[in-house]
Amino acid sequence: MARINSNYRKLTAGYLFPEIERRVEAFQKRNPSVKIHRLGIGNTTEPLTPTVIEGLRDGVERLAAVETYTGYGDEQGQEELRIKLARYYSSRGANLEPDEFFISDGAKPDAGNIQSIFSTDSLVAFQDPAYPVYVDSNVIAGRSGSYDPGQGHYSGFIYMPCSERNDFIPEPPVEAVDLIYLCSPNNPTGAVADHQQLQNFIDYARKHRAVLIFDAAYAEFITDPDLPRSIFEIEGARECAIEIGSFSKFAGFTGVRLGWTIVPKTLIIEDNKPEEVHRCWLRRQTTFFNGASNIAQHGGLAVLSTEGLQECRKLTGYYMENARIIKEGLQGCGLTVYGGENAPYLWVKTPGNLSSWEFFDKLLYEAHVVGTPGSGFGPSGEGYFRLSAFGHRPDIEEAVESIVNRILL
Repeated sequence: MARINSNYRKLTAGYLFPEIERRVEAFQKRNPSVKIHRLGIGNTTEPLTPTVIEGLRDGVERLAAVETYTGYGDEQGQEELRIKLARYYSSRGANLEPDEFFISDGAKPDAGNIQSIFSTDSLVAFQDPAYPVYVDSNVIAGRSGSYDPGQGHYSGFIYMPCSERNDFIPEPPVEAVDLIYLCSPNNPTGAVADHQQLQNFIDYARKHRAVLIFDAAYAEFITDPDLPRSIFEIEGARECAIEIGSFSKFAGFTGVRLGWTIVPKTLIIEDNKPEEVHRCWLRRQTTFFNGASNIAQHGGLAVLSTEGLQECRKLTGYYMENARIIKEGLQGCGLTVYGGENAPYLWVKTPGNLSSWEFFDKLLYEAHVVGTPGSGFGPSGEGYFRLSAFGHRPDIEEAVESIVNRILL
């Protein structure tokens, strides 16, 4: 008799976005003429830039001629793209080899799949609040106990709280763990770790032979030159860290799908042979993955050109101006707002001790604005609310104006 993987029955995070839509639909049904302003979306909205479009078109045209047609490529990605990524990192002070890069169809799949190369009895620590795929993929793998609604978390995991007290950057765990998930710039809080904060995690990981899984999908939104964009800017990271990157947000590839994961050959855990972790990820990718789209990879090459980077950085600047408009508008009406300076997300403290869901309803009914309750990202998210800077400028301005003029604090 076939049986389902019972770990799927433990999952609760799928409740968040369906519940948001349920509440919005119920409101819209009672108020059909009201325009809903959505500031909860984590999806890009602006067109791809001219250089990137040209690169994608070139990728398509190559498939139209016998001389340039390509079928399956290397599962780990086109060599030219990996070389360009290595140079891109080198320009930021992180020296890596091209064959330490693995091209994929996005950061989210890699963030979910990377845990599969580690022992199923690994003890895992998460930055809390956290992007749900980190937690959910480890629940599915069987590393957690049951979900405790009262505590808002799963037993068997270590949660590293992010709060106003620590500027939403956690401290390393007290106990010894095996895997640690960090995201900087952070989704959902918008916080960015500095060199010393990341060095603390690297020192911890080296001491305990742990692996730091570092999600840098929003690195291109950092404008402060004193903040690190890659974990590999930190001394010792090549011995204990894996980094996940993406073209999705800074180049608008959310629908094109292209990302990468860096697994250094020098990463050694337990008594593993040199390069064994690197080889395990290579085996995983060559077994379960046929490689990213040839067309998308041509787009990625265009992104990393001099013109492409200039254009895409102008695009991130557009979104960060949205973030400034949101932050200043909300602060002007008395709300406490974090993030939004080196990240496209804003982390709003709910007023008057309202819960995250109570504030969701307040924004929806009074200002007709939809965001994301912080409690949906983990127990430390309770009492906070995530807003996104992704959107067309007129829509952003209209949403902020609605909050300023309608919200009753």
